[in-house]
Amino acid sequence: MPKILTQQQVEQYRQQGFLSPIDVMSEEEASRYAQQLQAAEVEYPQELNAENRNNPHLAFGFLDQLAHHPVILDAVEDLIGPDFALWGSVLFIKEPETRHYVSWHQDATYVGISPHDYVTPWLALTPSDRETGCMSMIPGSHRDDIQPHLETFHDDNILTRGQAIQEVDESVAVDLILRPGQMSLHHCRVIHGSQPNRSKQRRVGFALQGYVPAGGRQYLGANYWLPIRGNFMQADFIELERPASDMDPQALGERRKANQNWADILYQGAGRKRAY
Repeated sequence: MPKILTQQQVEQYRQQGFLSPIDVMSEEEASRYAQQLQAAEVEYPQELNAENRNNPHLAFGFLDQLAHHPVILDAVEDLIGPDFALWGSVLFIKEPETRHYVSWHQDATYVGISPHDYVTPWLALTPSDRETGCMSMIPGSHRDDIQPHLETFHDDNILTRGQAIQEVDESVAVDLILRPGQMSLHHCRVIHGSQPNRSKQRRVGFALQGYVPAGGRQYLGANYWLPIRGNFMQADFIELERPASDMDPQALGERRKANQNWADILYQGAGRKRAY
């Protein structure tokens, strides 16, 4: 019996590769998290900027809270079972009236995790709609293999390599419209992307990318994981630590270690690298 999702929602995720929207918290609570983030960006500009938005949950307590939010974890458990760990997180921020976008892609393309059973919650801290540049999904595309991705390194593409699937039937795409405090859940192989933010407000999303069930393994890079629920232990498992407080020295070390590992993984075999 699912903890928080209905059986119909679980089946929808299985068939379409995504589920949205799911209420996590009130708009007021989401706004408080957005305000905390903005304050942290002002206080620690070198740690939270457009080139340093990976794995902030390892260095900031309020983002660690979101990574352990019971509603998020219960929904994840309904989809992948009671034993899982977190690979990492990304802040996806689009400033007002900017051209930054995310091309059509599949998350599993470069992350080096097998099997492809992991799920990514994407939590909106501000409105995410067509005007602000919400995510769009291609239903059922997770049931296919990884598609060829062209590495564009386009200046406005916020993905690491600007990786893009060239042939996508956009006529079947589904826009995931979220109010602050709602999340979507998507499979690591579903094809998705997002358009620029044409509005006058900031669009802030926190992607927990992703929660990996027991049996998942990192075959590229070091085998770093943050344990979340149940038993995820492996022979060469390297456990990451939760932050004791914002920006404490150990937390900073954990984040930098994880980010360097991500760079080694995500850019493996690439002809060039970006600063993030």
